[in-house]
Amino acid sequence: MKILAIADEIDPRLYSPLLKERFGDVSLVLSCGDLPFYYLEFIVSTLNVPLLYVRGNHAHTLTLADGRVKTEPEGCINLDGRVLWMKGVILAGLEGSMRYSEGPHQYTERQMRLKALRLVPGLCFQRLRHGRYLDILVTHAAPYGIHDGQDRCHRGFRTFLWLMEKFRPQILVHGHMHVYTPGVVTESWYRKTRVVNAFRFRILELNVPA
Repeated sequence: MKILAIADEIDPRLYSPLLKERFGDVSLVLSCGDLPFYYLEFIVSTLNVPLLYVRGNHAHTLTLADGRVKTEPEGCINLDGRVLWMKGVILAGLEGSMRYSEGPHQYTERQMRLKALRLVPGLCFQRLRHGRYLDILVTHAAPYGIHDGQDRCHRGFRTFLWLMEKFRPQILVHGHMHVYTPGVVTESWYRKTRVVNAFRFRILELNVPA
């Protein structure tokens, strides 16, 4: 299965009339946060495949002409704190970054661990039903020590290491870490999980078990 993962910055190769021609063979779109609603809505309406997302540490809302505030992108599925079966793939999501201010979608390590623990019943149900816990974990922040930064805002979560150790997803895909220079590592392995930074966009190939 081919999956389009996106994060953090609009890419003109996606926000284009040629999107369907270039990426029409993807089965899912995964957004790892900090992207505007109109961009997500353009992608989901053009490709006409499920788009699942988690929020980043920057709040995106849209004030409509009638004064109402739009808080969710239309046609997209918020994956934060959920375990979902979609097109034969088991997905789970955790939004946000390490807490560094009073802004939205920021968590201490303890808070993120509690969010992760709430996923466990759903992951165990998937194991009983499908023989495995999880295929893809979608996060905004990186795991601790893998693609993360030294400052508090960009420090990764140890909780994500625990999730990979216990539930063995094929892929953890994240955003948050912008990449502007060559040589920056954007793909690593942690035990049996491939960790991918989806800054702007990445195509993921997933072996979907029968």
